[in-house]
Amino acid sequence: MIGQRTLKSIVHATGVGLHGGRKVDLVLRPAEPDTGIIFRRVDLDPPVDLPADPYAVCDTRMCSGLEKNGCKVGTVEHLMSALAGLGIDNLHIDVNAPEIPILDGSAGPFVFLLLSAGLAEQPAPKKFLRVKKTVEFREGDKLVRLSPHDGFRLQFSIEFDHPAINGTANEVVVDFARHSYVRDVSRARTFGFMQDVEFMQAHGLALGGSLENAIVMDEYRVLNSEGLRYADEFVKHKVLDAIGDLYLCGHPLLAAYTAHKAGHALNNQLLRTLLEDASAWEIVRFDTTTPAPAAVVYQLAEPALAL
Repeated sequence: MIGQRTLKSIVHATGVGLHGGRKVDLVLRPAEPDTGIIFRRVDLDPPVDLPADPYAVCDTRMCSGLEKNGCKVGTVEHLMSALAGLGIDNLHIDVNAPEIPILDGSAGPFVFLLLSAGLAEQPAPKKFLRVKKTVEFREGDKLVRLSPHDGFRLQFSIEFDHPAINGTANEVVVDFARHSYVRDVSRARTFGFMQDVEFMQAHGLALGGSLENAIVMDEYRVLNSEGLRYADEFVKHKVLDAIGDLYLCGHPLLAAYTAHKAGHALNNQLLRTLLEDASAWEIVRFDTTTPAPAAVVYQLAEPALAL
């Protein structure tokens, strides 16, 4: 049986919120089987729990945020991406601010935290959401699609009229039957343009944004002195975001994801389109008599290889 996963121990982190610019404390705690991923605003009295749920997504302008009864937790996608990449099903996430800390702008620090805590296998079968027929969502020239696939593969293409981005690969395919989330995806950082950052900060947004937690560009070039971590880091970060956005469905996907010029809003609409068609998906488990896809076996073995 392929079982569910949580953490072996509690782990803490402190960072800056990308948009509020304030210090944020984060605590990741083990959870019982079938709990799912639960965010908790511990700065409120009483604390408020916000389960990972595509129908709780409230703000997709610059991140994926969750809301419940007016309580919000923003910028959840990088942590959700790390949880998906390491196959973690159940976790309590305590945060004392309305957003998850941005850390270095990628999922890499979250991967490090999770692996430092250790992963615990649980005596309950992992539940996968298998896509049975193609569903898609379009908005102008933007597209997101999920199709049947025996594994998990993502294909993403971007278009930006900027020399620094156009000088890199604008399309990538990540297939977890042969690619490593930790090695090939997790360290890709979010990116933005200096003029946009200045405008947003003047209007009280992106107050925590800096060269320490994003790739920042002027009109011509990347301003970060260390350059890029991957030759295709811009489009790789879009894949990283998509993995986190899609994991808000509550289960790892067995599907092929295709996107062009997409972002958080389209990813959320795609999940809702999928879930609202009961004939388009099913929940499956894998035991000793039902072999799991190669992508599942490889991905679940990866945390041990990464240590």
